[in-house]
Amino acid sequence: MKKLSEMKKDAEGVIASVNGDQRFISRITSIGLTPGGTVTVIKNEKNRPLLVFSRDTMIALNRKECDYIEVEGGSLA
Repeated sequence: MKKLSEMKKDAEGVIASVNGDQRFISRITSIGLTPGGTVTVIKNEKNRPLLVFSRDTMIALNRKECDYIEVEGGSLA
């Protein structure tokens, strides 16, 4: 497993787990990033927000948030 922030551009994976405090988990799952869901990295530039596509939605996440989301599959950046 790897962190979402470690995935390369155009890599696709399945969310294995979402960690963090209850507020963070609630917010992330409410926007559709749930364990078992597929996520595709659209943009992963150093020191910039990560742009991902999941459940027909484009989502921008800061790097710190991405460190709490573990993904299976995909390629490392």
